[in-house]
Amino acid sequence: MPVACMGMLRAVAAVTIVLLLLPVSACLSGNACAATGLSLDKAQSIKDAVVKVYSTYNPANFHEPWQMQGQQSMQGSGFIIEGNRILTNAHVVAWQTFVQVRKSGQARKYTARVEHVAHETDLALLRVEDEDFFKGIVPLRIGSLPEIRDEVGVYGFPAGGDRLGITQGVVSRIEHIVYNHSGAYLLACQIDASINIGNSGGPVLKGDEVVGVAFQGMLKRGFENVGYIIPASIVKHFLQDIEKDGVFHGTPELGLKMQKMENPALLQRFGLKPGETGALVNKVFPDSPAEGLIFQDDVVVALDGYAVEEDGTVEFRRGERTFLGYIWQQKHIGDTVNVDIVRNGERKHFTILLTKAIGMERLVPNMQYDHMPTYYIYGGLVFTPLVLNYLKEYGDEDNWRINSPVELLNYYENGEPSEKLKQVVILAKVLADDVNIGYHTYLDGVIVSVNGVNVGNLNDVIAAIENNKGAFHVFEDSKGHRLILDREQASRRGPDILRRYKILSDRSSDLSDK
Repeated sequence: MPVACMGMLRAVAAVTIVLLLLPVSACLSGNACAATGLSLDKAQSIKDAVVKVYSTYNPANFHEPWQMQGQQSMQGSGFIIEGNRILTNAHVVAWQTFVQVRKSGQARKYTARVEHVAHETDLALLRVEDEDFFKGIVPLRIGSLPEIRDEVGVYGFPAGGDRLGITQGVVSRIEHIVYNHSGAYLLACQIDASINIGNSGGPVLKGDEVVGVAFQGMLKRGFENVGYIIPASIVKHFLQDIEKDGVFHGTPELGLKMQKMENPALLQRFGLKPGETGALVNKVFPDSPAEGLIFQDDVVVALDGYAVEEDGTVEFRRGERTFLGYIWQQKHIGDTVNVDIVRNGERKHFTILLTKAIGMERLVPNMQYDHMPTYYIYGGLVFTPLVLNYLKEYGDEDNWRINSPVELLNYYENGEPSEKLKQVVILAKVLADDVNIGYHTYLDGVIVSVNGVNVGNLNDVIAAIENNKGAFHVFEDSKGHRLILDREQASRRGPDILRRYKILSDRSSDLSDK
């Protein structure tokens, strides 16, 4: 399955990746101290800095985008870092309405608030206003990217008990994977320590330094003790980003769709000399940092001096390779990246300003959090842009792909933005009324034109409706089906439809603000 900015450069394995939520392992005892090489005092200090996170949350309903799904709860882990802050996973506090934290070995829970969140990297910072919570705590220090075969300890509150637990293992692999919470393709470390549900947000330590944050595991017959951690380098990137102005700006994206060049004929066809390797540019996404500098059929051969190999990887440390996007993902929005290309056999060099974050290259966005869906209702017809949340409401992690409408799933998997198409606008449902008789069972249609105007985003739908002076409104979907409403009757019936369905507004607040 081609992805994001790299097209053919990676595929997602058919395994189940789970976020480690909810409510063990060996308790932090003298034996654990011996295994980690820590003194009793240092082990106790680490234990004191690990907290359990209790989150009450209420996610939006993307099929009925004017309302919420209802209150739910989850539990995870976190740890105290400098500045009296608590680091945890974003998925632990996504859609939160109320958050509490409790220190290991204590009964009292303290109210916390989310201070910063980075959903794409699955990290969040919490703040507890009551300073008593931090008395006597030595904050944990963020270390560096671990090495393969480093021994690590995973701390947290996994399911099966209420006490702090620790498991141990080694770092077995460092490479890019899909972050399940956001869908972003980022660096991660695979470890063989047991990571269980509830460990989410807990620190992973090498000695007394945090080298990562536990965040997801692999569940499939034949896989045992396969867990993933967000490496310290990404944690530091998040913390450094918000230090600038208190805002997380995101992980940079170059905006290229590329493919591997493992076939010798492919290398020759695009002008590479013997011994040269690179990645072939298939597309430059509109409004991307690379637009106007890099073009289709260019071959990216180096990034910041790192050679790009024929499989689309770079050597980030001696003997260790990963996806070439690693180079620009280590930077911040506003930084630059040096790109060397071969174009028609000639080598060229560009310095590109990184202005856009991960996600700009998607037609159908990955999971959205903490803000209400965008929608517009006219004559009982509910229009909304397609996002992954909408598809995932068709089932759980095991079957949403099976149950989702094939056309919508195809847009999610393969759709790409263009100058004319920025959003996939769907007619999610029809709120039954006299004005829309005959359309009451209509669901999930992709709207391609309204009153003869091509639809590139939801604003096009709204403008085509509100600017129409004719007798009818004509809505056409991707299959050629047309829904026609009497314009005057639809406008007149609108307020009554909203009242009967207990909907406060005909559009989401983000559209009302425009």
